[in-house]
Amino acid sequence: MNDKLLASPKEIKFFSVLGGILIILIISVFVLGTAEKPKKVVEKIYINPFEHLNLVADSAIVFDVRMNKILFSKNAEERLPLASLTKLMTALVAVSNASENNVVVISPQAIKSEGDSGLRVGERWVLRKLVDFLLTTSSNDGASALALSFGTEKNFVNLMNIKADEIGMKNTYYFNETGIDENLEKGGAYGTARDTSTLFAYILKNYPNLLSATAQPKFVVSSLDNILHTAKNTDLITENIPGIKGSKTGFTDLAGGNLVVAFDPEIGRPIVVVVLASTAKDRFVDVEKLVEASIKSIENPL
Repeated sequence: MNDKLLASPKEIKFFSVLGGILIILIISVFVLGTAEKPKKVVEKIYINPFEHLNLVADSAIVFDVRMNKILFSKNAEERLPLASLTKLMTALVAVSNASENNVVVISPQAIKSEGDSGLRVGERWVLRKLVDFLLTTSSNDGASALALSFGTEKNFVNLMNIKADEIGMKNTYYFNETGIDENLEKGGAYGTARDTSTLFAYILKNYPNLLSATAQPKFVVSSLDNILHTAKNTDLITENIPGIKGSKTGFTDLAGGNLVVAFDPEIGRPIVVVVLASTAKDRFVDVEKLVEASIKSIENPL
């Protein structure tokens, strides 16, 4: 064999080192190629669902009762005519000062109130059923009959103002039990969206069944004289509000369109929505916008 064809020890050592380097490089490339790449961190951007709402109402509030937190506010401390939102206090004073099974007789004086809800002179009602009827249909006759069952309307309205003060409604005052405008320049009651949310929250906590009838689009109720009455809700969007717990409408020339609703976006988490000084039609649109924004804010908290 020719000795010149054989590699020298130095050459063997060189190629061995070179081969080792190549193996290391190949393994490194393979490892780096298969290694998990670091994930890109994407910062979540919070968008306030209330920020760009266009409301017709001059005043509004969204109040989280369980968290005792205001989610949204627009001129919520402005005193405005309440119209038939007044009847919420009428109902509260009645059930907190008398048995729900008391009998209320519809008097001729009560029927003189503005509006006809189908009540008859001399007709007898169980107090609680009359409360359900007057809140749902916004019956002025029913509210007056309820007030008169306590003696005089003046004394009853005084009880309403005492109750408002007791529960912290410092910017609310009632002149009558219906909310009907006293004249062309004076409303039947004045209050704020903030106070109205306080009242609704108080009722939800202390008289949770008082508003249950107002969550229905309509129902049929019978007086003690077996006269049937269909109570059609003046709140036209009860079926559009998820988890609705209660509602009350209000409208007069001075007040414009008012509406308050309470709903549960989560079990045991009532949210109260109030709009004041909207229009007869837009109060429903305003509330639906606020309900939708409320749900979004709870699903995607800051």
